[in-house]
Amino acid sequence: MIVFGCISPHAPILLPDVGSPQDRGKVKLTIGALKSLAPKLAATKPEMVIVSSPHPDWGIDVPLHFLAPSLKSKLKTYLTTLDSPKEHFRWGEKIASAIPPKYRIAWIASGDMSHRLKKDGPYGFHPSGPGFDQKFIELLKKKDIERILNLPEDFVEEAGECGLRSFCMLLGALDGLGVNWSPEVLSYEGPFGVGYLVANIRINPNKNNPNE
Repeated sequence: MIVFGCISPHAPILLPDVGSPQDRGKVKLTIGALKSLAPKLAATKPEMVIVSSPHPDWGIDVPLHFLAPSLKSKLKTYLTTLDSPKEHFRWGEKIASAIPPKYRIAWIASGDMSHRLKKDGPYGFHPSGPGFDQKFIELLKKKDIERILNLPEDFVEEAGECGLRSFCMLLGALDGLGVNWSPEVLSYEGPFGVGYLVANIRINPNKNNPNE
């Protein structure tokens, strides 16, 4: 049972031991939004936390080290790759269905948005950069999952994003378990040329599920 979900950027600069006070001041909206999620996560009292990520060294293979052996065998094949967002959505469905419903699950979809928001950003500027970020946020607010999964491949590639597949895994898990949810965009900014999105996935009571 998913009791908490969120989309979170994973830029090292957000950490107080990494980012300078000046740099952290430029992402204060992001830091404030992440801090507001902490008590929400704690209040759900999760028994398992799943972190999906576009980077193999930090992705869903990391929490597997802390799972019971029976769950490791079911989930070990679902490692982050460059397969399509649709495939990651399906993996999210499969992962969620493989975990016994007695577990209270928190799912953190880690990843950044476009890396092409500014000329002096990591990969320079491309119009598809801000275009992608705006479109994804728009579709997320509408819960238009079909259009998120079918964003044009060239548009996504031009944007230089890294989080879409991670986000789609969370969306797949929610869909696979029939979770009644609503999106709450807490912050978005990109002062360094990379888009940082923080979104809370509000889990609403599901009248069709007697276990909630």
